[in-house]
Amino acid sequence: MKRQFRKAQQGFTLIELMIVVAIIGILAAIALPAYSDYQAKSKVAAGLAEISPGKTLFEDKLNNGDDVAAPADIGLAASTSNCSQITAAGTNAAGTGTIVCTIGNAPTQVNGTTITWTRAAAGTWSCATTALAKYAPKTCPGAAAAAN
Repeated sequence: MKRQFRKAQQGFTLIELMIVVAIIGILAAIALPAYSDYQAKSKVAAGLAEISPGKTLFEDKLNNGDDVAAPADIGLAASTSNCSQITAAGTNAAGTGTIVCTIGNAPTQVNGTTITWTRAAAGTWSCATTALAKYAPKTCPGAAAAAN
C-alpha cells in the first residue's frame, strides 16, 4: 500500500490577496477623512491655546492704564507654528480689545480661519471663530453656524 501525502499549502491564493487589498482600501477610505477632521480640530484648539495666555497680560495692561497695540505687548509672538499671524489691539479708555489668531500651516478645512478673543468694556471675554462649528473647540462656542 502506498501512502500519498498531501503537500502543505505554501502561500496565499490570488483571491485571498485581493480580498485583503479590498478590505484595506475600505478601511483607508473611512479612516483618512476622519483623521483629516481630527487634524483640523486639533489645529484650531492649538491656535486657541496659543493666544489664550495673552488675556492675563491684556487685563494687566488695561488695569495699569496702558493700551495694547501689538501681540508683544501681552507676551505673545507675532506668529507661531499654529497661528500664521497674531494681532492684538485694545484701548484703556474704552476698556475693549481683541486678540486674533489666523490659523496657518493647517488642513484646508481650517487654513486661514481666525480665532478671536474679544474683551467687552465690562471686562468679560468672548471667543468666536470663522471655522465651522465642528472644528471649534468647546471653549470657543461662538463658531460659525455653517453646515457641517
